[in-house]
Amino acid sequence: MQASPQTRTVFAIMAAMCFTACTETAPPAATQPDSTLIADAAEGTQIVILDTALSADLLVPGAGVEKLTGEDFIWSEGPVWIKDGQYLLFTDVPANTMYKWSEAAGLDTFLHPAGLEGDDPEGIIGQPGANGLIRGDQTGTILLADHGNRAIARLDLATKQKTFLATDHEGKRFSSPNDLVLAEDGSVYFTDPPYGLAGFMESPHKETHFNGVYRWHPDGRVTLIDDRLTLPNGIILSPDGRTLYVAVSDPGAAQLFAYDLDTEGVPTGRRMLADMTPMVGEAHPGLPDGLAVDTEGRLYLAGPGGVHVFMPDGTPVLRIDTGTAAANCSFGDDGRTLYITSGPWLGRLRLNALGHGF
Repeated sequence: MQASPQTRTVFAIMAAMCFTACTETAPPAATQPDSTLIADAAEGTQIVILDTALSADLLVPGAGVEKLTGEDFIWSEGPVWIKDGQYLLFTDVPANTMYKWSEAAGLDTFLHPAGLEGDDPEGIIGQPGANGLIRGDQTGTILLADHGNRAIARLDLATKQKTFLATDHEGKRFSSPNDLVLAEDGSVYFTDPPYGLAGFMESPHKETHFNGVYRWHPDGRVTLIDDRLTLPNGIILSPDGRTLYVAVSDPGAAQLFAYDLDTEGVPTGRRMLADMTPMVGEAHPGLPDGLAVDTEGRLYLAGPGGVHVFMPDGTPVLRIDTGTAAANCSFGDDGRTLYITSGPWLGRLRLNALGHGF
């Protein structure tokens, strides 16, 4: 999740105050190749072709973005496809609600509250709901980044009971876990920016001076992966599990990073894969946010203007302009449909790509 519209001014001020100690060699300044526009069915959306050759086999002829809901949400997030049941779950973080959508039944409320339950008399939490959702590590479950409870949790889909997996690192509470990804060994990588706290970085209840990327281990340990990113947000693994990608939703450093992982899942190096900072502004609403990956390793990043598609080396392929700030995306149906949470609405696009995990 990135900032809701009413809080973006605050983040812009925060970004101006941030200083990142970074020793990597940055990639060349981001450029946008001459593009071809393909008008889509949904008003306000379009597909921007950035590399004709690379996008040729990805697009389904005649397919465009299909809006599945009206403008029904404050900030939709965290889509995850549930194969056993053939439905999509996603969240509205400020509304503290988890929704269920299916082709057969349409939209329904699945869980409310999805995050924090009960009162918050001290006004600690600004965004009370759950954020990122992914398929679970156990049958019949999902894992969630629980903004409101400042935790990583497992949710049983049948009973709707939560089990909290991690709430702190070295005795210090997380700020508001945002997004997460499950590794083959059962560990979970996740990001912890301050978006869920009232006051964000200035919150007196923020217990760390940084915004971290962490790893939860099945034995209960939590290890710190990186404390240098200003506002880490979306996170995903490559299909082979050897590269970890993290998006940074900082208006002054709107970037995508790649971490090389060793056979134990420990980072051995970090590099900037893409820099979208020049695009940030009213013409391209949104910031780098949630991620998806297909079986070929292509990355789908919700970012300025919509969903950006990159090759694994960072080469831009195309952009799915949504007209509103896109928060996240995930593959569903038979694995060839990309579901997109774009601010107030949920949509989808059919692709000639197979999502990883299908």
